[in-house]
Amino acid sequence: MVNPHASYEPLGSLPEDQRRLLLDIGPRWGQDIVGNRKTVIDCYTPLVAATPKDGIAVERDVSYGPHERHVLDVFLPPNAAAQDKPLDAIVFVHGGAFVRGNKSVNGQIYDNVCYWFATQGLVAINVEYRLADIAPYPGGAHDVTDALNFLHQNAQRFQIDPQRVFVIGHSAGGAHTATCLFDPAVTEASPPPPVAGLVLISARVAADVRPGNPNAKPVRTYFGDDESLYAVRSPLSHVARSAVPLMIAVAEFENPYLDEYGAQFFIEALRHRGVPPRLIQMRGHNHTSIVAHFNSGEDYLGREILHFIGSVP
Repeated sequence: MVNPHASYEPLGSLPEDQRRLLLDIGPRWGQDIVGNRKTVIDCYTPLVAATPKDGIAVERDVSYGPHERHVLDVFLPPNAAAQDKPLDAIVFVHGGAFVRGNKSVNGQIYDNVCYWFATQGLVAINVEYRLADIAPYPGGAHDVTDALNFLHQNAQRFQIDPQRVFVIGHSAGGAHTATCLFDPAVTEASPPPPVAGLVLISARVAADVRPGNPNAKPVRTYFGDDESLYAVRSPLSHVARSAVPLMIAVAEFENPYLDEYGAQFFIEALRHRGVPPRLIQMRGHNHTSIVAHFNSGEDYLGREILHFIGSVP
């Protein structure tokens, strides 16, 4: 097994020319997020497509609610049927700046996250949710709550241990997962089922429309036009409300302010909790590669998440 604390080569699974390309893009990431994101996806797609997936059974587009986007994919690890006990599960919630995105970008990216965890023996679930045009705040968080409730109700069907469900939220998906678990506007009206831990990857934990935020318009679309409500609608404001075990990962080259907000979230959690959260910065990685690299051969972050999962009693 790979030592999760060993040194690693950032972007090390890529051919050297592509690795150098992404390292060169890194400091300029925020200047063309859409274009740079496409470059990252183009680099990683053939790698994750070629990775063996033998024995992993996938049930796609399982409905957890009435809307067409209320669907999820379930990835069962090899030999799951032979297991004599329920399995740990991870629930992955993708990003997309609140206004776009799908649980599978091109049949490979985001699926790669779940394939990797399934190869490690976990049940992995990839969640779709409604976007801001039809489900503004806190609609995305309500969808995450509904998906978690569905999984708890169907734990036996999917061989899940309902006491060992871990949630991973990336970017806007991190906002939805953190809101689902921390924000009283959600937890008091429709409490989510208990989760064993939360991993926030490059998460949008604060609503802001600062001039340097290239996603200011999507933030406004989701959180509303009244900026006086942004603080109370930000997961960052509600860290102290939950003791759920927490891990935070940010890329070296982030969408503007996301690394800053991740650090603030960590500090707030540190102030209010007896057990400090984990905080990892993925050197060399950017806002997209931090998830696109899963199942490509580079597994430092994945191993750190497994270590986090293993540390939860």
